[in-house]
Amino acid sequence: MASGSPVGSAPASSRGPGPAAHRPGRSAAMALLEVDRAFPRSARGVLKIARTVVALTVLICFVASGAHEACTALAGMETVITVLFLLLYLLKLDVRMRCLFWPLADIFNSVIAALFLLVVGLFAIIVKTNKGTLAGGVLGLILLVLCIANVVLLWKKISLDKARGRSAPANKNYMSVEE
Repeated sequence: MASGSPVGSAPASSRGPGPAAHRPGRSAAMALLEVDRAFPRSARGVLKIARTVVALTVLICFVASGAHEACTALAGMETVITVLFLLLYLLKLDVRMRCLFWPLADIFNSVIAALFLLVVGLFAIIVKTNKGTLAGGVLGLILLVLCIANVVLLWKKISLDKARGRSAPANKNYMSVEE
């Protein structure tokens, strides 16, 4: 007890760091996975969630009906990519990873997905091997409409952000041509 530690407790070095030492590391990890609670309630969030649900339903229809492997692969790929973009925006990783302009990448993904979904959806409707393939084709065309709506919404967001950022010079020391 002559070591100066409180009665009945072991020295701090034998117990390891206390709970206060873990808080900075834990808060840094939690800050990395900060959830954007407003995104699911926004128009982009609702559209992304709807796209995920419809893509998963198309995948289930194609798998259950035993549709062609290309149809199933496209539906599975669209489901996975849409879930990844949903997580990217939901966890605010697009703000942290600045190596790519994510809304533009999402636009490219949506345009390419819409083209593939048009082909696969029409193929599944024309072939009509069974009702599951037909349902998957119809839902695939609905997913195509959601992809186009996503492109329009993201294009408006990009256009508005660009206009806001370049409307007037923020620096008062800015020299105009007239001077």
